[in-house]
Amino acid sequence: MNRLKMDIEQAINNLSRGGWSQRRIARELGIDRETVARYRRLARQAQGSKPAIPPAGSETVQEPSPAISPTGSKAGRVSHCEPFRAVIEAKLDAGLTAQRIYQDLVAEHQFTGSYHSVHRFAHRVRPVTELPFRRMECAPGQELQVDFGQGAWVRVDDKRKRPHLFRIVLSHSRKGYSEVVWQQTTDSGQ
Repeated sequence: MNRLKMDIEQAINNLSRGGWSQRRIARELGIDRETVARYRRLARQAQGSKPAIPPAGSETVQEPSPAISPTGSKAGRVSHCEPFRAVIEAKLDAGLTAQRIYQDLVAEHQFTGSYHSVHRFAHRVRPVTELPFRRMECAPGQELQVDFGQGAWVRVDDKRKRPHLFRIVLSHSRKGYSEVVWQQTTDSGQ
């Protein structure tokens, strides 16, 4: 990795600590914003890193945090929607969408959270169930699908013409037949 001169690195760190934005630092120093972001990230890592072996004479002993949270406690933060769980569940049972539930919470309960928190909470409470896939079968020769449309413009004898496309697909075997004609008539024989 190419390194910047030490004075530029120091300037990035000083301006960052001064509250300057990444874009403003890049513009002021005449360097790329991604370079500023990389050096800011390196500075944060260097600032947050601690030695693996404590220096001699240090008596600080930290208790390790448990890998598994204690019984009865949930990991993570509590949702803004938790106090409105009963209301949200009732509205979900009524078939309302997350957008409508959010609007009702704001209007009726002075909800201060965001729509996305309601959306996440609603999907956590009642996950969306996929509709079952139903295969429709028919006997051979019983059904077919007919499509008719226009093709792309083409040049024929120095004239622009647009052909018409005719397509039939049998439902049972999915075999298809396609034909291109220049005129839309019942008699397609030209």
